[in-house]
Amino acid sequence: MNTTLSNKVKAVAANIRRKRETLNYTQEYLAAKLKISQNAYSKIELGYTKITVERLFQIAEILETNLADLIEYNKAEAA
Repeated sequence: MNTTLSNKVKAVAANIRRKRETLNYTQEYLAAKLKISQNAYSKIELGYTKITVERLFQIAEILETNLADLIEYNKAEAA
């Protein structure tokens, strides 16, 4: 079960990164919008930092996407 949770966290981080890259936004841009360092933002995308629901909503708003798109988990992709 712990592995499944870890995979889901990684999937959310990958979804955030994918959406950011689709919009051609830099990590520096997202970090500035979130009022955090680029290093702190990088850790979010790598799945090293636990993020709050509030932070997830902020990221979704900046990325102009639905929160559901960021938390979508596809077992086939994670494998």
